[in-house]
Amino acid sequence: MKKTVWISKYALSTGLTEHKVEIRDGAAYPGAPFPSFVGFAMGKDAHETREAAVAAAEAARKKKLIALKKQIAKIECLKF
Repeated sequence: MKKTVWISKYALSTGLTEHKVEIRDGAAYPGAPFPSFVGFAMGKDAHETREAAVAAAEAARKKKLIALKKQIAKIECLKF
């Protein structure tokens, strides 16, 4: 049985995407355009509601911003 889920794994590069998937063993398998063996973990990479996907994307965005700020600080301290 196919179910609609939101994929947030690639939210920072391609945005949130909605797919009809087959759910097996806690993973969502969307099929095309993904290879048949690619599965997304439910609750981490795939979400049943758009709100949950947006929350996961926001968390990923904040985590990425923290990492980039650390990288900027490190580069700013370089002396040549």
